[in-house]
Amino acid sequence: MRSGDEAPANGWEAVAGQLIAGRDRSIGVATVRAWARRLPKRASVLDLGCGSGVPISQALIDDGFTVYGVDAAPTLVAAFRSRFPDAPVACEPVETSRFFDRTFDGAVAIGLVFLLSADVQRALIHRVATALRPGGRFLFTAPAEPCTWADLLTGRESRSLGAEAYRALLSDAGFTLAGEDVDEGANHYYDAVR
Repeated sequence: MRSGDEAPANGWEAVAGQLIAGRDRSIGVATVRAWARRLPKRASVLDLGCGSGVPISQALIDDGFTVYGVDAAPTLVAAFRSRFPDAPVACEPVETSRFFDRTFDGAVAIGLVFLLSADVQRALIHRVATALRPGGRFLFTAPAEPCTWADLLTGRESRSLGAEAYRALLSDAGFTLAGEDVDEGANHYYDAVR
């Protein structure tokens, strides 16, 4: 773990306690569960930016999936390990993660992609494609409109490239867009199949 090294965590280590305490435990769960029903039983799912694992990893694990988490904030990774001692988790930035040197049936990045620079977002979408088996699914969130804003907890700039750009990026990475959805918290989801 990189205690004290804030750069890879993009501001999240400093606010990890607030995130753990204030994370809504229901928003997005129904959407992720509906998406996961399209995966094979007991599928392996890579949770990018897994945080403490609540609520997304928790819902997937509760439904019988094998979850592998990646997060760069040591405090969030420690909370994930405490909650799910049998689930593999790596304390590393998604930008450089080796994704456990394996492939997965699915990958989720809920509340993560738009926190990254535009170049890193583009690279990550391509990297996720290589981490999925043929037919694997990738679900991520980002606003449909191109925009930038200051993250409420970290104060750092967030940016959405917009639905048109994400559709093009997914296609360029070898994905087929299976659909888009909006959850009860007005989060916009992209569901892509490799």
